[in-house]
Amino acid sequence: MMDPKLRHAGNRVFFAGVALLIIWVLLPIYLLMTNALSSPSEVTGFPKSFFPSFDLAGIKFFLGFSGVIDALWNSIRVAAVTMVLSIGIGAPAGYALSRFDFPGKEVFRFLVVMTRAFPLPLLALPLAVMFIRTGLDDTILGLALVHTTLALPFAVLITFSLFSGIPLELEEAAWTLGCTRIQAFTKVILPLAAPGIAASAVFAFVISWNEVFAAAVLTIENRTLTAFLLQSLDVSPLPLKFAGGAALVVPALIFIFAVRKYLFAMWGIANR
Repeated sequence: MMDPKLRHAGNRVFFAGVALLIIWVLLPIYLLMTNALSSPSEVTGFPKSFFPSFDLAGIKFFLGFSGVIDALWNSIRVAAVTMVLSIGIGAPAGYALSRFDFPGKEVFRFLVVMTRAFPLPLLALPLAVMFIRTGLDDTILGLALVHTTLALPFAVLITFSLFSGIPLELEEAAWTLGCTRIQAFTKVILPLAAPGIAASAVFAFVISWNEVFAAAVLTIENRTLTAFLLQSLDVSPLPLKFAGGAALVVPALIFIFAVRKYLFAMWGIANR
């Protein structure tokens, strides 16, 4: 039996580690939001107030900045297309990997993971040349295809784990009752896997929302918000930078908070 003193010491170390992790994650967000919701004089002044003054001058100035609304709308469109393509391709691939045995299955799984081994800057020049030749440069679809390539491995692996956690006997029971494979998938498997698929879609959305390198290289007129901020805010005043950072962080936080129950459900299915 473990010594009570050692157990208490272990608990203290554990809770201290959790506290440090929470501070590590939340402190930058707190500083960002505090400065974004403070007046310009408070942002540049010292000492800092613990609570923001909820002065929206910086946010209003940022939203009124030329090109911000268009860039925000471009980010939403690119992320939405990326989400649809990632799930539309990744979910069938995950289902096939979990239900079928075929030559090269393990190699395919390995190649899916290997797509993340190539840094995007290395592929930027060939992508730019190919997109210019095909007319996809500076388009929503072209950038969404690049973001789909980044998000697809996560979608395939997550849905593979989900479908693997759903017993095959449920499909077989549907087959014996007269359902085809497609009917069994849509009526039995898909409803069970829907929470995890929704979580995968949000992962794809957030990946696209935060991506900056491809957006900066492959777009000129149709820049996303991240590329616009990279281009415009390097010489901008500090309050505008904080407002721009908040505009990037808040939507991702909202999506993650909204999908938290789907994440928990996904983990429950995958661990069966």
